[in-house]
Amino acid sequence: MGERRKDRPWLMRTYAGHSTAEASNELYRNNLAKGQTGLSVAFDLPTQTGYDPDHILARGEVGRVGVPVSHLGDMRRLFQDIPLEQMNTSMTINATAMWLLAMYQVVAEEQGADITKLQGTTQNDIVKEYLSRGTHVFPPVPSLRLTTDMITYTVNHIPKWNPINICSYHLQEAGATPVQEIAYAMSTAIAVLDAVRDSGQVPPEKFGDVVARISFFVNAGVRFVEEMCKMRAFGRIWDKVTRERYGIENEKQRRFRYGVQVNSLGLTEAQPENNVQRIVLEMLAVTLSKDARARAVQLPAWNEALGLPRPWDQQWSLRIQQVLALESDLLEYEDIFAGSHVIEAKVEALIAESFAEMDRIAEMGGAMTAVESGYLKSQLVSSHAERRARIESGEEKIVGVNCYESTAPSPLTADLDGAIMTVDPANEARVVAKLHEWRDNRDDARASEALAALKKAAAGTENLMAATVECARAGVTTGEWSWALRDVFGEFRAPTGVSSAPVAVTAEAGTPLAVVREKVARTAEALGSGRLRLLVGKPGLDGHSNGAEQIAVRARDAGFEVVYQGIRLTPEQIVSAALAEDVHCVGLSILSGSHAELVPDVLVRLREAGAADIPVIAGGIIPPADAEQLRAAGVAAVFTPKDFGITEIIGRIVDEIRKANKLDPLEVSA
Repeated sequence: MGERRKDRPWLMRTYAGHSTAEASNELYRNNLAKGQTGLSVAFDLPTQTGYDPDHILARGEVGRVGVPVSHLGDMRRLFQDIPLEQMNTSMTINATAMWLLAMYQVVAEEQGADITKLQGTTQNDIVKEYLSRGTHVFPPVPSLRLTTDMITYTVNHIPKWNPINICSYHLQEAGATPVQEIAYAMSTAIAVLDAVRDSGQVPPEKFGDVVARISFFVNAGVRFVEEMCKMRAFGRIWDKVTRERYGIENEKQRRFRYGVQVNSLGLTEAQPENNVQRIVLEMLAVTLSKDARARAVQLPAWNEALGLPRPWDQQWSLRIQQVLALESDLLEYEDIFAGSHVIEAKVEALIAESFAEMDRIAEMGGAMTAVESGYLKSQLVSSHAERRARIESGEEKIVGVNCYESTAPSPLTADLDGAIMTVDPANEARVVAKLHEWRDNRDDARASEALAALKKAAAGTENLMAATVECARAGVTTGEWSWALRDVFGEFRAPTGVSSAPVAVTAEAGTPLAVVREKVARTAEALGSGRLRLLVGKPGLDGHSNGAEQIAVRARDAGFEVVYQGIRLTPEQIVSAALAEDVHCVGLSILSGSHAELVPDVLVRLREAGAADIPVIAGGIIPPADAEQLRAAGVAAVFTPKDFGITEIIGRIVDEIRKANKLDPLEVSA
C-alpha cells in the first residue's frame, strides 16, 4: 500500500426486521456487534400501508416482511439501548413516512438526543409505490404534500436527516430498463423539488439545503458494467438538473448521494447458491467506480428467493462487503474508469436517452400526471413482459434456471424448511394483544384531541409534521393516524398497466403460445362459455404485483378474459369478484408470506358459496412444506419463482380448468 491512504468505506447495512419490536431490536444489536455500521429498518406491510395489526387487511401479514410498529411504545422497544444520536438509520417507509419519522424523533428526544444531530433516511418516495411496490395509501396530490411537509420540516429541525430517498430500486424489479430507471427517478425528483419550491415553506436562499438532503436509493443488477455506467449517468444528470433548473451553485450541494440494495427479485430459487456470486457482481457495480460509489450498501441474502433469511445468512452478506472494503485494495485508488472511451460512450448514450424520456414525461405534465394517466405503469409492464419473453425463449440466460439446470445436491438446501427463518404464526395474536393493551392504558382524550388537530391541519394548508409529532406523543396508533388522513384525503388505487400492455410473445403457428391459445379456445368451446375467464387476485397487503401482472398479460394474449382489480384485496372481495364474473379459475399471488392464512380462506369462502369446483392456483415465494399444505387444502397447483415459463403456467391453468370440469386431458400439437 505504501503511502496511499484508503478512502473511508461506505455505510454497511442489512435490511432487517421481523416478528416484533423486541425481536428486531435484538437482531439490530447483534448486527451492529458484527460490524454493521448503519441500520436499515424493514417494516411489516400493515405499518407500511397504515393499518393497525387488528385490521382485517392485516391478517396474516403482521411481522412477516418486517417489524410491526403500531405506536410510540413499539418504537421505543425497537431502538432500546441503541443511541440514536450516534446512529445512521435508514427506514424503508413511504406512505406513512411522516408518522414513523415523528415517532423516531420522539424516541430520540426521550433518550436525551439533540435531534439536530440525527442522521438517517426515510425512503418517502410515493411515486414508485404507484408504479411498482404498491404500499401507497393516499392520492398523488396529498401524498406529495406529505412529502413536501416532511422535507421542509427536516431542513429546519433535523438538518442532517435525508427526508426522501428517490427510489428507482423497485422500478428495476418492475421491469425498468436503465434509461427508464434514470428518467423516472429524475422526473420524480423534479416533481418533489418543484413542490417544495412552490410551497413557499423554504426561502430561496435555503433551497440549496433542500437539494443537498435529497438522496436516491437504487438497484444494481447483474449486468455490472451497464449498472456502473448507469450510476455515472445518474450523477451527471443530477448535477445538470440541480445546477440549471434550480440554480444550485454549490458543488457539494449538487452531489449525487445514493444508497443501494442489489437486486433481490433477480435472485433465483433454482440453484440458490448461484445467488452469492450474483450479489458480489451486483455490489461491484456500485463500489468499483470511485466517482459513482454508493454512500451506503445493503445486500440481500443468498436464500431470499426461498423465504426469510436467517441471521447467519445476513451475516454472510455483511461479510461480503467487509472483505471487499477491508481486504482488497479497492479503496486505495482514484476512479479506475477515468479515461475509458468504452465507459464514456455508454454513459453519454444513457444520458441522452434518459433526457429524451424525461422530456416526454415533462410534456405530459410531469411525473404525477404520468402516474395518473397510466403511462409510466404501462411502460414498466411492457418492459417487464419483453424481458420475461427473452428469458423464456433462452435469449437471456439465467444459469441454473433456463440453462445449466443439472446440479449436484446442495448441502445448503438439503433441509429446505431449515434453510430459511419462519415467523411463528402465533406472533400476530401477541402483537394484537399488546396493541389493545396500549390503547387501554393511554390517555384517550389526548389521543382524540391530537387526531382532531391532525384532521383540521390536513383540511387546511399548514405543515402536518407538528400535528403528527403530537399524535405520536399522545399515543395515537399507526392505523388511527392513517385513517384520520384517509378521511380528509381519500384513498387511491393505482392503474395496473395490464390492459394497455402490448403483446410481448408472438402466437404464430407452431409457437408455444399458439398451442396454449388453441387449448384455451377448445376448452371454452367445450364449456360453452364463449371465453375462459381467469381472475388474478392479490389478497392481503403484498404490493409486489409484477408477477401477477405478467400472468394477467400472458393469459390475455392466450385468449383468456382476465379479471384483475389490482392489489390489496380481502379474500371476501376476491371470492365476490369470482362469483360476479363467473370465472373458470382463480389465481392468487402472494410474496409476503401470508399465503398460509389467506389462500385457505379463499378456498373456504368458495366452498361456502357453492363454488368449490372453481380451481384455485397459488403463486409466490412459497416454501415446499407450505406448498404441500396448500395442495392438501385444495389448491390445484402452486407456482414459485423457479417456474419461469409463463406460457407453460397458462397451459397448466387450462389443464386444471379441464380437470375441474371433468373434461378429458387435451394434447395440442405444435
